[in-house]
Amino acid sequence: MKRLRLVALLLPLGLGACTPLRPPPIEPLPAFEAPPQWATPLPHGGRVADLQAWWRQLGDPVLTRLLERAQRESPSLDAALARLEQARAARRSAEAALLPTLDGSAALSRGNAQPPLPLATTAQVGVQAGWEIDLFGARRDRVDAAQARVRSAEAGWHEARVSVAAETAASYFRLRACEMLLGVAEADLRSRAETARLTQLSQQAGFTPPATAALARASRSEGEVRRAVQRAQCETERHALSALTGVPVAELRADLAERQVPVGAELFTVSALPAEVLAQRPDLYQAEQAIEAARAEIGSAWADQYPRVTLGGSINAGLVHLRGSTTDAQTWTLGPLAVSVPLFDAGRRAANLDGARARYDEAVAVYRGRARQAVSEVEQALVALESARTRSEAVRGAAQDFRTSFEATEARYRAGLASLVELEDARRSLLAAETALAELYRDLQLAWTRLYRSAGGAWQPGTGTPLAQRSGALQPGTSP
Repeated sequence: MKRLRLVALLLPLGLGACTPLRPPPIEPLPAFEAPPQWATPLPHGGRVADLQAWWRQLGDPVLTRLLERAQRESPSLDAALARLEQARAARRSAEAALLPTLDGSAALSRGNAQPPLPLATTAQVGVQAGWEIDLFGARRDRVDAAQARVRSAEAGWHEARVSVAAETAASYFRLRACEMLLGVAEADLRSRAETARLTQLSQQAGFTPPATAALARASRSEGEVRRAVQRAQCETERHALSALTGVPVAELRADLAERQVPVGAELFTVSALPAEVLAQRPDLYQAEQAIEAARAEIGSAWADQYPRVTLGGSINAGLVHLRGSTTDAQTWTLGPLAVSVPLFDAGRRAANLDGARARYDEAVAVYRGRARQAVSEVEQALVALESARTRSEAVRGAAQDFRTSFEATEARYRAGLASLVELEDARRSLLAAETALAELYRDLQLAWTRLYRSAGGAWQPGTGTPLAQRSGALQPGTSP
């Protein structure tokens, strides 16, 4: 009898020590093959881009403050952080399923079991234990899947931060470019208004025909319309930036009053960008972890087709009070050691396994698609950066030359040696050149932002984040 009891006690330990059986091997994780070099030529002559200090290269304190504010106030980051906490809770639940469960109970009753017997009071407290032995690894696979989802949620949180930073920077750059264009429109209007004033005086003196004065007034009105349209566009951009950062428009207008010198093309050069940088993109890492989770789910679905082994037990302590006397009532049990064998489920378990394999195939396809898209996004960002850089010198030279030409034509007009039509032609050319210059700066900055986003924002799995840490969420140099 003692020998049988010893075998019953040691059997669960022996089963738990067995190496779990595993499902048949499946297709390995596809390796990401980064291109040996980019098809788009990299700009040269500048310093190597430091991804960890991407925005500090601009030397713009206003942008830095807005990025920090956006990181604190973004609802999308709050949602991503909530998804991360959900994944962590699911992992803790899966890990807890590997361990035995303990439940306490207490009962108190008074009555007579049979009418001839007197009343009796019975009190009892006890502990019941239960444990499913993970013989085929189903629960361990669920833990692995939950852990992969946690890593995916961490990457998703970083991806949200990168997106918020990129969207905030892009909105800021568009607003700065809009303000440059507004300055061009205001200067153009002042010039047109002065020309109209002088032409009106000349007409009153009888030196200029009425048609020429009317043309000058129409030119001034055109300038007023252009300025009004540009001002409204800047106000729209300002409200969009306010929505991204949570900064009130009045406060934002005061911050933006810190005018910044436009950043030249020489600050937006990348002399080296390794192709392997794509491996650190949070969205690619998310796709990779989705494959790992799907792989673990295949193992769990496979194990569900085989028997389940459970072990129970209980310890109870109580007393019975009958006719003035109290009797202790203590009991304990070990078992049952139960085996549940699936016999017929109409194909449910097989269907679950097929579904898990299909989800794995889907995850692999998504990963491959995202890898191709990542390469394309970097190439497109480099194309935009190279395009802006190559036309930079020509655009700036053209703006300077058209400025010189306009000033000369204006002087000739005031001396009576040029017509108003010539002056307006020169003005339109200057306006187009200065507009192209402002758009060049905007394109350079937006290309820089696209490159930051397509390169993953310098995030790496298991490392700290490149931007200012979200308040209360992380400490520098740590990961969620």
